[in-house]
Amino acid sequence: MAHAERLALLDPAAPVPLYRQALLVGVSRASVYYVPVPPSAEEVAIKRRIDELYTAHPYYGVPKITVLLRQTWPINHKRVAHYMREMGLAAIGPKPNLSKPKPSAWIFPYLLRGVAISRVNQVWGLDITFVRLLHGWLYLVAILDWFSRYVVSWELSPTLEVAFVVETLQRALRQAKPEIANCDQGSQFTSEAYVTTLKHAEVAISMDGRGRALDNVFTERLWRTVKYEAVYPEDYATPREARQGLDSYFPYYNDERPHQALANHTPAEVYWGKEVARPIQIHR
Repeated sequence: MAHAERLALLDPAAPVPLYRQALLVGVSRASVYYVPVPPSAEEVAIKRRIDELYTAHPYYGVPKITVLLRQTWPINHKRVAHYMREMGLAAIGPKPNLSKPKPSAWIFPYLLRGVAISRVNQVWGLDITFVRLLHGWLYLVAILDWFSRYVVSWELSPTLEVAFVVETLQRALRQAKPEIANCDQGSQFTSEAYVTTLKHAEVAISMDGRGRALDNVFTERLWRTVKYEAVYPEDYATPREARQGLDSYFPYYNDERPHQALANHTPAEVYWGKEVARPIQIHR
C-alpha cells in the first residue's frame, strides 16, 4: 500500500488519537500534520533551470550553477546550495573528507569495483531524481538491472520519505532478486527500513562513495534519457499527468526502445533472455 493510501485511512474523528493511528498504519506523525506550502513561482522556475543544467552537466557544482543562474535571477550560492540539497543533486567528483564515513549505522562499502557484470539480476542500481512540474515537482525512484538496463520497478512521490523507496523495492523483489543492490548514501538508502528489506531478502548491499555519482553511472544515464525523452518535452502540469506520462514511457523504454549499449536490442529482450548482451566491466 502506498504512503498516500495509508494516510487516507486516518480518521480525525475516530476515538483513537491521530498519532496512534499513524503508528498503526506505519506513517510518520509529521506527514499526518504537515500542511504543504506551495512554492513560489520563482522557486519553481529556478529549480527547473537547475534541473536542466545538472542533467546536461552533472559535474557542475554550486559555484558554476550559481554563475549561470545569475544570468536570469539575483541569487546567491547559499540559496542555490539549499535548492540543490532539496533536489538531491551533488556534482560528480571527489569531495573534501571523502574517506570519512557518514555518521550513520547503515553505511556499506562499494562492492562493484573491478566486477564484470555478466548476467541479469546480478546488480540492481537504485536512485532518486527530481521530476519537474509546471508549478511544483515530484521525486522519481527507479530500480535498474545494470546488465540489461531494464527498469524493474519505479515510483513517484511528492516527498522524499523512505516509504516510497521501500515499497518500490518490495515490489521489485516480488518479481526477482538481485545478488547485489547498489545505491548512493542518501538518507532513504541508509535507513533501517531499506537495509532491513534487503537483508531479509539476502541481497548484498553496495553503496557509492560520497559524491561519487559515477559509481551508479547506469542509473544516471537512465535519468538523462527519461528527462530528455519523457519529462522535458511533455512539461507535465500535474502529478497525475506525470504519472500517466511515465506509465506510458517506461513500458516503451523497456519493451520498444532500442538501446545502443545492447547492440540495439531492447532492455526487455536482454532481461528476459531473448538476446544476450556483452559483459560490463566496472573499472572504478
